Amino acid sequence: MRVHIATDHAAFDLKQYLVKELTALGYDVVDHGARTYDAQDDYPEFVLPAAEAVANEPGSLGIVLGGSGNGEQIAANKVKGVRAGLAYNTVMARLTREHNDANVLSLGGRMQSLPDALEMVKVFLETPFSEDPRHVRRLAMLDAYEAGHRR
Repeated sequence: MRVHIATDHAAFDLKQYLVKELTALGYDVVDHGARTYDAQDDYPEFVLPAAEAVANEPGSLGIVLGGSGNGEQIAANKVKGVRAGLAYNTVMARLTREHNDANVLSLGGRMQSLPDALEMVKVFLETPFSEDPRHVRRLAMLDAYEAGHRR
């Protein structure tokens, strides 16, 4: 599976760790940056290309990282075809795939340990969408809204 990953300075160490660990687990990881630590960089510069790559490559998933993960989730959700969810534990990581069919996971680099973040990412990557009719119905409602309200 291809995994697109991106961060700004706030989770640079976490991104480096996840790239290494996910590659060792056999994932095809595409690193959209940041490539070096720069305390003045801006997350949209990295997160938007990663989210666009996920949207343009069906079957791929994305991981976006920041200090809290909030801004990165918002940025990723601006990309048509992306459904990003924020998680602070493995239950949330599982549910964002299982119930919401998210294709991007957002994590806060300042919110958990590196091993805990890896566990959340693994759960996200390994959990399929449930296909439960109630979730399918709700996602269709969101898609219809988006189609009618996008400029």
